Amino acid sequence: MSRADQPEIPEQLQFGWEEWIALPKLGVPALRAKVDTGARTSALHAFDIETFGPAARPKVRFTLHPIPGRDDLVIPCSALIIDRRDVTSSNGESESRFVIETPLAVNGDSWPIEITLTNRGGMASRMLLGRQALKDHISIVATDRFLQPELSYDVYTTAKMRSEAPDRALRIAVLSREDNYSTKRLVEEGEKRGHTVEVVNTTRCYMAINAMAPEVHYDGKRLPRFDAVIPRIGASITPYGAAILRQFETIGTYCVNGSAGIVASRDKLHAHQIMARAKIGMPNTAFAASPRDTGNIIGLVGTAPLIVKLLESTQGKGVVLAETKKAAESVIDAFRGLKANFLVQDFVKEAAGEDIRCLVIGGKVVASMKRTGAEGDFRSNLHRGGSAQSVRITKEERETALRAARAFNLNMAGVDLLRAEKGPKVLEVNSSPGFEGIEGSTGKNIVGKLYETIEARVRPTPIRKRKSG
Repeated sequence: MSRADQPEIPEQLQFGWEEWIALPKLGVPALRAKVDTGARTSALHAFDIETFGPAARPKVRFTLHPIPGRDDLVIPCSALIIDRRDVTSSNGESESRFVIETPLAVNGDSWPIEITLTNRGGMASRMLLGRQALKDHISIVATDRFLQPELSYDVYTTAKMRSEAPDRALRIAVLSREDNYSTKRLVEEGEKRGHTVEVVNTTRCYMAINAMAPEVHYDGKRLPRFDAVIPRIGASITPYGAAILRQFETIGTYCVNGSAGIVASRDKLHAHQIMARAKIGMPNTAFAASPRDTGNIIGLVGTAPLIVKLLESTQGKGVVLAETKKAAESVIDAFRGLKANFLVQDFVKEAAGEDIRCLVIGGKVVASMKRTGAEGDFRSNLHRGGSAQSVRITKEERETALRAARAFNLNMAGVDLLRAEKGPKVLEVNSSPGFEGIEGSTGKNIVGKLYETIEARVRPTPIRKRKSG
């Protein structure tokens, strides 16, 4: 056998009774581990241990505090389950534990090891290295410690920890009552990326509201801890849906859109007040409660034609074009007779029945389409027979869309603009935009962009370095 054909002999390593190690695939760059040759399998400190995913390939989600005494640092992890074993601890107690496999990294070398998950919160060492992890090229010097290069917990105070966090399987809830294109795409794309996506009917959720352990329940059981929630709350259940979302926010779950932004965007009067405060361009708008103010409210907006819009309108329903002042007065009187709340807006003639939908995700406009109303209809809603095509937007339109989403603190928003002579005017900010029209017209994987944002946001946050002394 030539020297080239001979198997490479790994360099000999010496371990003391305690060593610094890393578990890079779990997002743990520095950990002190106690070497225990009396134990077969290694053990890692873990809490909030929950299984998820398909029965054929079950995964486990867990969190850990890698630094003893620093409960403000929480590392969320997930891994495939390879086994479940009964483990007897040194005090004789038996416990059934999940077993995972992940690479152990020491001094530039790396090899896979099996780890059992258990709560070691009361232990001085967050990890125990058993015999299975100690390969043939490792010799133990039981009287010494830290024979391999020392690492530092300081890595957890840097942004590097977040940027280098591994991709992990997430458990995601979609709050939705509808089995439509958008919901199906969220499930399909999430599962394609290795996540587990569960559709949760908002109206079947209920809450345990208390200071110590706030919970969300569903069909008689407590919902598990999700990594993220994507709200697709229908307009008709906005108050209850927002209450459920607030409960997830209280628990600390990352919500793509917060409850406050959804509620504000759904209240058309409040939404226009928010945009006015942020100095965002929009059609002249007026609102009044008294029938005696009909003439004044029309005068505030301008001359006919005018738009009269119900505050509760969605998808173009409850939106009327009044082409003359007399027609506007008749529509206003009719709405008042129904005791309905409404806005009166200037009609932007030069838009010619077209608007621009800009989809904002994670502080960027990821796609835009021009929507044109059906023949004879001034409304451009796709639900009402309108058509859509991809469109290039101007820098001013992009900035307007971003400012509008930011005004409502929305990570995902459909911002509808009109191209007016004096610059873009925002018609509406939609906190639950559909994906079908914009994916179809632009050919872009919009849902994939959303998951990229979620994956980046649920990574662990660096902790502050404690001052010495």
